[in-house]
Amino acid sequence: MTSKNIGKQATSEEAIQSAASSTSHATLLPKRVHRVVQNFSLVWLDANLDENDLDFKRSLEHLQQLVSSIETFTDADECVNFLVAVEEEQVFMIVSGTLGQYVVPVIEDIPKLKAIYVFCDDKSKHEKWTNKIKKINGVFTEMGPIYKALHDDQANLDRSMIPITFSRLDPLFMYTQLLKEAILEIEDDDVKSIKEFAEFCRNQSDVSKVSIKKLETEYRHHSPIWWYTGPYFIYSMLNCGLRLMDADIIIKMHFFIRHLHNHMAQLYHQQTIKNEKYQKHFRVFRGQGLSKENFDKMKKTKGGLMSFNNFLSTSLNREVSLGFASDSNTDVRILFIMDINPDICEKSQISFVDLQKESFFGHGEAEILFSTHTIFRIDRIQPIKHADIKELYEVHLTLAGNDDQDMQQLTKYRRSELGNVKGWSRLGQILIDIGEPAKAKPLYEFLLAKESDGVNGAYYHDRLAKTYEDMGEYSKALSSYERSLEIRKVALLPNHPSLASSYNNIGEVYHNMGEYSKALPSYERSIEIKKVALPPNHPNLASSYNN
Repeated sequence: MTSKNIGKQATSEEAIQSAASSTSHATLLPKRVHRVVQNFSLVWLDANLDENDLDFKRSLEHLQQLVSSIETFTDADECVNFLVAVEEEQVFMIVSGTLGQYVVPVIEDIPKLKAIYVFCDDKSKHEKWTNKIKKINGVFTEMGPIYKALHDDQANLDRSMIPITFSRLDPLFMYTQLLKEAILEIEDDDVKSIKEFAEFCRNQSDVSKVSIKKLETEYRHHSPIWWYTGPYFIYSMLNCGLRLMDADIIIKMHFFIRHLHNHMAQLYHQQTIKNEKYQKHFRVFRGQGLSKENFDKMKKTKGGLMSFNNFLSTSLNREVSLGFASDSNTDVRILFIMDINPDICEKSQISFVDLQKESFFGHGEAEILFSTHTIFRIDRIQPIKHADIKELYEVHLTLAGNDDQDMQQLTKYRRSELGNVKGWSRLGQILIDIGEPAKAKPLYEFLLAKESDGVNGAYYHDRLAKTYEDMGEYSKALSSYERSLEIRKVALLPNHPSLASSYNNIGEVYHNMGEYSKALPSYERSIEIKKVALPPNHPNLASSYNN
């Protein structure tokens, strides 16, 4: 497909100056409220894009099979402003040769912009200025090669953006196993969950409608591994959700996480019985990019633990993995060398699966997939000498199990803190504990939509209030705490400790608002209840008197 099929390229000097300057051109498609559902998005800038052009529509549909979020622009200034404002996801860009020669020098240093594909009629003309710009990944006169380059680049980027946490440095690491348990122990109606997930994707407006329909009608026809490894949005959306701890995505995809985990556990037992090489120590590899921030954390954690907080793809083939590391367009390139003790896998229920006959493609690079939130100990880090590649390292890891002493101590302490809280409530409390109340808020809203009354409803209102309080939205916090108190007054005995907690929470909000005269009666009522419900020397009484 040539560029003429998409829209005639501007070639005159007048057209070039007009397109590159600040004009009244509108963006091609109406702009949506931007929501990140993948680790990356695609921007397409061309002054002559025509939304009514049939070839453009076909190209856009094909691109949406690769990237859910696509923004199209005909105005250079609007495009630049959009790129500068990007915060969460990484960005790929298709730009016309005409606009590219003016816009690319302005935007090439934007950190979130990872790769640029120049689309034009005259390849030799535009190669003259593109050769000096590192982020340009080629000059193209047809869309087909762009699809291929974009596919490879987004796969490398997704691999590099697998969520990773480090012991002693990342608060979330302390909850690694508890987080995994919280997600996996939730069991809802699968048919309803699939329908709700499809509707969620449809509401994102730019997720491929073809892929959504396929998911709705064919989900049960294929295995979870087939969907996870296929050329759809499943892997990337899950990776993004777990990286950002996006409660909305995790809520909608929890059924898939559970299905994939259970399917892997079943295959793990079948494969390890049949294949002797997985019954003794073996080694796998993983090549990926790493941000400088995460690399610095890794060096500081040497000798400690790290967790891959998604399903982990590895390979038995060192050279294939080294190739992935070398191709990464990131600050640091890493070849992980992972030593696996099958006894640890068995004792700690760490599933791994040989994907040769299980993946969408039916073959692979001797790929081994590990279950989510697998933990390793960092043994050593050393540079790899390479003539053409700088910042290339090999990192030796050893699989860590649940009986690892460091891991046991962390998990035991945090488990006691969380008490009997399970499922979504546990996930919400974890997010509050690590200082992410805005991410916990959708979870409690979700739970309240299912059960807003009774003891559970009171607890959900209480926790929702806590998210508002931590975000400084005191009037909303007060309203939710008062609703929780109303329910508890009906459901519990007059001197139940939970009522004391409710009065204390209301007092704290008034105190934070500077309304001390209103805070005092709530504190006093809390103390009255605690005097009856608790022993005289209980520490909670001391805390209440202090308030």
